[in-house]
Amino acid sequence: MTKVIAINAGSSSLKFQLFEMPEEEVITKGLIERIGLDNSVFTISVNGEKQKEVTNIPNHDVAVKLLLDKLTSAGIINSLDEINGIGHRVIHGGEVYTDSVVIKNEDIAKFEELSELAPLHYPANITGIKAFQNILPNIPAVAVFDTAFHQTMPESSFLYSLPYDYYKDFGIRKYGFHGTSHKYVSQRASEMLGRPLEQLRLISCHLGNGASIAAIEGGNSIDTSMGFTPLAGVTMGTRSGNIDPALIPFIMEKTNLTAEGVLNVLNKQSGMLGVSGFSSDLRDIEIQSAEGNERARLALDVFSNRIHKYIGSYAARMNGVDAIIFTAGIGENSDVIRAEVLKGLEFMGVYWDPALNKTRGEEAFINYPHSPVKVIVIPTDEEVMIARDVTRLT
Repeated sequence: MTKVIAINAGSSSLKFQLFEMPEEEVITKGLIERIGLDNSVFTISVNGEKQKEVTNIPNHDVAVKLLLDKLTSAGIINSLDEINGIGHRVIHGGEVYTDSVVIKNEDIAKFEELSELAPLHYPANITGIKAFQNILPNIPAVAVFDTAFHQTMPESSFLYSLPYDYYKDFGIRKYGFHGTSHKYVSQRASEMLGRPLEQLRLISCHLGNGASIAAIEGGNSIDTSMGFTPLAGVTMGTRSGNIDPALIPFIMEKTNLTAEGVLNVLNKQSGMLGVSGFSSDLRDIEIQSAEGNERARLALDVFSNRIHKYIGSYAARMNGVDAIIFTAGIGENSDVIRAEVLKGLEFMGVYWDPALNKTRGEEAFINYPHSPVKVIVIPTDEEVMIARDVTRLT
């Protein structure tokens, strides 16, 4: 038995789970928020009870030290020597990394080169890795990449219809994201269906504030909705998803915004927030829609319509589909969105049960038994995938 800690470092946050492996038992989990800001918040589960502390945490080094001190002082572990491995979620592997890797010094240099592909997220990932290295330099650390699962896409899927030199010289291509989640739910779907993953055609819908759809054939991602960045694809909480690129200079001209300003609008002021006019939170939008708010209803329609179209597209891409998977916050909990997405798919063998669709946050088949295409709700678990890769590689 070994103890492995899975880390997801954001620009001002540090999410963590400590596992007993290979049993995959969660020993503790928690979140450090508002790092570098006043009134930082440290939340951790101790003996099944959530403890919250408000303090000042100026940087990630202090956050990591606070976390590790708490693990021992609260008796969660007796000594830091019990930690056998650390897994870090890393936003982007580019074409360099097609699988998770044990982090060496030369990898840090590569991460810094790749940071131009994800400038908003990568600095935080690197900061988290270095913070743990400073305190636990002799514990093996593994980088688990959001993009790695999608590196099986063929050129016909990942290339943009641009001058080919842009791909060769600048790495401009579709990379895709949420790969760890798509990989987890596809493997779990195989287990639930009782069929080898190699024989399955799956469409995975990771629907949260960020959302992406993946076509998974034989266990490999062959296409996905997000692109060079997580802005592409379906409508999201605050992101536009796909738009006509000619809109960018048009919006610049009409609003006097810079290109950076327009990208800020597309990333932070669009999506369901932009359409509804009041919220990016689907729960708020569902409530307002039920009360007759037309803009809220429109936001739900736009969101579900885009997902519905991707499912049809990916079913055609794979010459059929064996199962459709819903995961992440919205996918696991919103029967309204699942119903809107699935409506009208009977033509391709999708027959879903409205009563079973009421399930929230737990594994369930929501299709009728006779449905040729199964519909499955699977809560995602990216942290356990990180822990598995640490165990596999160290």
